[in-house]
Amino acid sequence: MTPIDIVITALRSLESSKLRSGLTLLGIVIGITSVTVMMSIGRGVRDSITASIQAQGTNLIFVQSSFSESDSSTLTLADAEALLDPVFAPSVKRVAPQINTGGQIVAGRNNLGAQVIGVTPDYAPVRNVSVSAGQFISQAHIRDNAEVAVLSSSVANTLFGARSAVGQKIRVNGRQFSVVGELADTGASFFGFGDQVFVPVTTAYYRLAFQRTSYGEVSVDSIDVEAVSADAIDDAQLEIAAILRLRHRITDRNDFDIDTLQGLIDAVNQIITILSLFLGTISGIALLVGGIGVMNIMLVSVTERTREIGIRKAMGAKRRDIMLQFLTEAIFLTTIGGIIGLLITLSMSPLINWVVNFAQPDGGGAFRASGVAFQPDVALLAISVSAAVGLLSGIYPAMRASRMHPIDALRYE
Repeated sequence: MTPIDIVITALRSLESSKLRSGLTLLGIVIGITSVTVMMSIGRGVRDSITASIQAQGTNLIFVQSSFSESDSSTLTLADAEALLDPVFAPSVKRVAPQINTGGQIVAGRNNLGAQVIGVTPDYAPVRNVSVSAGQFISQAHIRDNAEVAVLSSSVANTLFGARSAVGQKIRVNGRQFSVVGELADTGASFFGFGDQVFVPVTTAYYRLAFQRTSYGEVSVDSIDVEAVSADAIDDAQLEIAAILRLRHRITDRNDFDIDTLQGLIDAVNQIITILSLFLGTISGIALLVGGIGVMNIMLVSVTERTREIGIRKAMGAKRRDIMLQFLTEAIFLTTIGGIIGLLITLSMSPLINWVVNFAQPDGGGAFRASGVAFQPDVALLAISVSAAVGLLSGIYPAMRASRMHPIDALRYE
């Protein structure tokens, strides 16, 4: 028999038992749909987080105190200023030291708990921050230890509603601050600015911080560093480490940690990949059950068509022809099931996107996943897996059919 004859015969056999073929398809459809949906959601979440992180810039470096020997930070405002030295740190463009604390923010009868961050003017360009009204923290505010604040859009909406927050008075941990600016709404993102209030770094240290260094320098919790370019990231890290080791008189282990956005991206991708594999494995159980169903149906088909097999062998059909026919039927069943599963996944994509987005809280800088990122390699993998399932599920029934003796097959009742 020619390959075309084998395919035509297999299709006719499947068509003759539509109900059984349809029920067999159902298991494969459910399995492929489960696997592709899980893979697509995992990829969508990964792509969303990666894009959100990269939106901050590919040349961002994070320097944090390691807190290895004490509870106080080892970084200071003077350290941040030293990193701007063009001689010792030519790869550094800007630095943005920060002091992170918390506070109860009160405006009239409205109040909420928020993160209070002490920053410098360079925080805005380093972290791509823009204000929708008023101004950001200025150098004059730093110099005067001014009790002024810039509110994120979510804090401004909670405290003042539709009114402009600029010019209003708020109380931060009992201290009165004047609102000089309001951040633009960045929407939901991995680095979104949720319930946050920005104040001058010196004000945060002298007015709001719980701990201070014993030697009088302004300590900071972290320093964000912007390199001159993405290509200068490695050089900038070396320069930062050299300056801080020299200033801290370190001869052994560093008392600070240096990380980059790429390190964060790699960590996020690793976590999501492991989670996607775990969910995909669980979903693959449905595909395994579908494959077992295909094998079972093919064995039943071989038994029911024993006399047909005997007649075909008596008319000169070879073992190879019989085997290829049943293998073709199994592969056709699973491949069609895979295609239907892909079509279902594509049709479900808008619904899945809506469910994933609806599950995320609005505003507050919360991260909002894109839902499904369906790509050609996922489709190719699904079709390949479904065909492989058909091949594996059909081998034993096909071999059993091909090994039948024609005389025994003709006598079968």
